[in-house]
Amino acid sequence: MRRGLRYLGIVVALLIIGGGFRRSSGDGGEFSGDYSKLSGIIIPGLASTQLRAWSFLDCPYSPLDFNPLDLVWLDTTKLLSAVNCWLKCMLLDPYNQTDHPECKSRPDSGLSAITELDPGYITGPLSSVWKEWIKWCIEFGIEANAIIAVPYDWRLAPSMLEERDLYFHRLKLTFETAYKLRGGPSIVFAHSLGNHVFRYFLEWLKLEIAPKHYNQWLDKHIHAYFAVGAPLLGATESVKATLFGNTFGLPISEGTARLMSNSFASSLWMMPFSKYCTADNPYWKHFSGASRKSHQTYQCEEHEFHLNYSGWPTNIVNIEIPSIHAFDAYPSITEVAQTNLSSMECGLPSQLSFSAREVSDGTFFRAIEDYDSDNKRLLYQLQKLYHSDPVLNPLTPWDRPPVKNVFCIYGIDLKTEVGYYFAPSGKPYPDNWIITDVIYELEGSLFSRSGNLVEGNPGAASGDETVPYNSLSLCKNWLGPKVNITRTPQSEHDGSDVQVELNVEHQHEADIAPNMTRSPRVKYITYYEDSESIPGKRTAVWELDKANHRNIVRSPVLMRELWLQMWHDIHPDRKSEFVTKAKRGPLRDDDCYWDYGKARCAWPEYCEYRYLFGDVHLGQSCRLKNSSADTLLHYL
Repeated sequence: MRRGLRYLGIVVALLIIGGGFRRSSGDGGEFSGDYSKLSGIIIPGLASTQLRAWSFLDCPYSPLDFNPLDLVWLDTTKLLSAVNCWLKCMLLDPYNQTDHPECKSRPDSGLSAITELDPGYITGPLSSVWKEWIKWCIEFGIEANAIIAVPYDWRLAPSMLEERDLYFHRLKLTFETAYKLRGGPSIVFAHSLGNHVFRYFLEWLKLEIAPKHYNQWLDKHIHAYFAVGAPLLGATESVKATLFGNTFGLPISEGTARLMSNSFASSLWMMPFSKYCTADNPYWKHFSGASRKSHQTYQCEEHEFHLNYSGWPTNIVNIEIPSIHAFDAYPSITEVAQTNLSSMECGLPSQLSFSAREVSDGTFFRAIEDYDSDNKRLLYQLQKLYHSDPVLNPLTPWDRPPVKNVFCIYGIDLKTEVGYYFAPSGKPYPDNWIITDVIYELEGSLFSRSGNLVEGNPGAASGDETVPYNSLSLCKNWLGPKVNITRTPQSEHDGSDVQVELNVEHQHEADIAPNMTRSPRVKYITYYEDSESIPGKRTAVWELDKANHRNIVRSPVLMRELWLQMWHDIHPDRKSEFVTKAKRGPLRDDDCYWDYGKARCAWPEYCEYRYLFGDVHLGQSCRLKNSSADTLLHYL
C-alpha cells in the first residue's frame, strides 16, 4: 500500500468509530493521540439485528423447517414459503413478552449480526445495514477488535432487555472490556432506536454505580457519543404500524405486519410524545425509600395546554369513530359472512383528533378501546413497560447525555409523514382500520396526500423520510446560548461556498434558523457547534440535506466527517475545538474521478492518473497522490 493511503489508514480511518486515547499528564483530561488505543461501540436501530432460531420447528406445508441457528430475521426464502411458520418464530406474547410455544428466536452476536440482515447475492444489497461501514473500516486497516457491535433483541421493551438477556449488564462489561483491551475510552455510535437504548443504559447505570463515581465512569469509558437519526420525540410511523401495519418492505400484508408489530413491546418505544411533559425521575425514588413499582407522576408545562399539537407540526391521529356498537362495528370473520354490512352505513361517524401527548399517555388508545380489541394489550404494555418502568419512562423528553462530547446527526428536507387520518374498514382485526389520508412535511410546509396544503406548525425544515424534523432536531436544545454555524457542500469542495456565522444567539426551546443561502443543485451539511456553554464538554449538531434515515449510516459524507473530527480530536497540534470546514479534498482512491471537460483527473492537487492492471475506465485509474497524507494538516 502506498505511503499516503497507509498514513490515512493509521491516522484517519481508525477513527471511524473508535476513540480510545491516552491521557496526557496535567492536561485536565485531554488526550494526546495514541492511535493504537482505539475502540468503538455500535448500537444498531430497530429491525437492524439478525434474529436466529433457538428451537426446532417443523413446517408441515413447506420443505423448509426451522432448526437452531437458522436465520429468522431475515430469511425471505422461508418468509415466502412458510409465512405462518416464520411468524411463530417472530411473534411474542403481547402480555409477558415470552416466545411462541413452538418456536423462539434470539439475537445473533458480533459484527455479522448487523452487517446484512439477509445475506445473499440478490437479497444482500437490499438488506445491507452496516456492511458498507465495515468495508470502509477494513479498507483503511482498522483492527478487528477495535469495532464492537452490541446487537439486541429489538422486539423487547427496555426493562425486558435487562430482565431476559441482562443486556445492560453486558453492555457495561463491554465498555469496561474495551477499555482494558485497548487502553482508552470508546466512541458510541447509535442509530435510530439504538439511541433510545443508549439513553436507557445511561439511566440504568445510575442505579448500578455509586453517584459519586457515575461521571467518573462515563469520562473513563466514553469519549464521544454520535447520535445518528435519533427519534428524540418519537416517530409518527410507529402509530401507523400500530393501527395499520408497517411491512418494512417485506412481501406480507399490512394486517400481518400489524399483528406481528403489536406483539412487540418495542413498537411503543418510538411512539410520539410531547416535548413539554415529563415524569418524576425514578433515580431519586430509589434513595427516598419509595417502591420500585410506584407510579410515576406525569406533569406537563403550561405550554402543553396553551400551544397546539404538543410541539409537533399537527395532530398525530385523526380517526373516525363509528356510531354503532363496537361488537357490530368489528364482527368476527363468520359474522362478516352472515351479516349485511350495509347497515353499518347508517348513522354518521364522529372524528376525533389526538396530539402526541394523548398518544403517549394512552388517551388515544383508551378512546378507541371499545372499537378495537387490540388496544387492551397496547394499554397493558404502555402502562407496565413504559409508564411504570423502574428506571426511566422513555416517553419523556431527553436532556443532554452526560457524555463529554455529543454529536447529533440527522438528515433533513425529505418528505416525511407527520399525521394520519384513519377510518373503520368494516373488516375484522387486524385489518379493521384504513388510512384515508396522510399529512406530510416537506421543506417548511405541510400538505396532504392529495397535495392540499394543511394548517399547522411546520418546522424550518422537514425530516429524514422516517422521523419528523421536530423529533430529530430536539437535540438543538442541548446547544448553549452562543452557537457557531457553518454550512458547506457535502461533496469535496475548495471552500468557495463555505458560509460561517459566529456566536449566533440561541434561545432555549427555540430552533436556530441560519441566515444562509442555498444553491438548489447542491446538497449541504450544516454544523451547529458549541464548546463553551458547558465547561469541558462539546455539543454539535450536523444536518445533512436529503440524507435518508436508513441509509445515513452508509453515507460517505458522514463517515468522512466523523473520521476527520476524530483525527482532529487526538492530534496534539489542533488549533480549535472542532475540525475546520474550510475545504474538503479526496481522502480515498474512490473519491478521485476523471474530469472529462479538462481531460485529466479532477482535484489534481490530490489525485493523479495512475493505471493499474484491471482498470476498465479512466475514473478507476485516478488515484490519490503519494503525498496526499500532508493534506490532513489542513483540517487542524
